[in-house]
Amino acid sequence: MYGIGLGGFVDGIVLHQILQWHHMVSATDEHPMTTLAGLEVNTLADGFFHVVSWMFVVGASIVTLAQWRQGRLAPSWSFHLGGVLTGWGVFNLVEGLVDHQILGVHHVRDDLGGPLAWDIGFLLFGLALVVVGWLVQRAGARRMLRRQADPGRSV
Repeated sequence: MYGIGLGGFVDGIVLHQILQWHHMVSATDEHPMTTLAGLEVNTLADGFFHVVSWMFVVGASIVTLAQWRQGRLAPSWSFHLGGVLTGWGVFNLVEGLVDHQILGVHHVRDDLGGPLAWDIGFLLFGLALVVVGWLVQRAGARRMLRRQADPGRSV
């Protein structure tokens, strides 16, 4: 959940606000970024997108605090980092397939007319995040299991 929410924030802050490559509905004919009315609708849609991203981070925080209060041991940092990277990758894959390809409401580079290569790169980056995140999380889980099996051993 952290990875999905934080991945949404990276997308929204970097691609929507800082680089201004696209907005949530910038590829639609009804809401072009080239008009004030279109930019207002896109900014509102971006705001709702950030609310959903924020809700994922809040949800992840609530789950994390509940587990901490139950006295569960926290897994290693690499386990958590792997989960965040995997979640971010899942966000990119779902967002890239649904918004860019299926619905076509925006593309990675709407400022260039939506070239397909950028959308494919976005999906490949998401896939790489999932693979790397899974490997990092798995390594953290193995370290945790070794530590539980031999508490006196330094890992």
